[in-house]
Amino acid sequence: VTGVSGSGKSTLVHDVLYRALEAAHRAEPEPEEPEVAGARVAPACRRLEGAERVRQAVLVDQSPIGRTPRSNPITYIKAFDIVRGLFASTADARRYGFTPGHFSFNVPGGRCETCQGDGTVTVEMQFLADVELVCDECKGKRYNRETLEVKFKDKSIADILDMTIEDAREFFKAVPSIRKTMETLCEVGLGYIKVGQPATTLSGGEAQRVKLSKEL
Repeated sequence: VTGVSGSGKSTLVHDVLYRALEAAHRAEPEPEEPEVAGARVAPACRRLEGAERVRQAVLVDQSPIGRTPRSNPITYIKAFDIVRGLFASTADARRYGFTPGHFSFNVPGGRCETCQGDGTVTVEMQFLADVELVCDECKGKRYNRETLEVKFKDKSIADILDMTIEDAREFFKAVPSIRKTMETLCEVGLGYIKVGQPATTLSGGEAQRVKLSKEL
């Protein structure tokens, strides 16, 4: 779909085509709206041809993948659950009695409680904007000392989050479920970003490519 700026490309794709395809794939038609081949069509257009040839419609836009630093590429594509499971299966983790939850920075257990897993602390300034500083306790690593002592192939969970996507693809080459997601991120041009890069630092185009990778 091409056209000059302001000609309505986004409106056509988002508000007409996507809505119509989405409605056409709903199981139960509503009789008050037009129908094509027994499926409901969104009121954005009178008629839609060929919807039966499209198996699934997914809208991949440039909206953020998360609005806090806790959201990042590996959590968004659901690969972090597998990584946490790998760390929980190590001998060190079993000795400490750690579960996959101890390797999450979102819940108490293995995270640094000073910054509550953010890696940074916010200093409120009375007359100026708040300032974010690297946490003195964990030095930005998000986890407590015991959790960081658990290693998978000589890397801590914080080391994994600090890797680039391209490095992580090589590191997890023997773990197909993780390697595949990293390969897809590389194929959409995101090999240079960090595995745990905060969603708030991604550009609109980068966020869009993370979404595209997840769907692929």
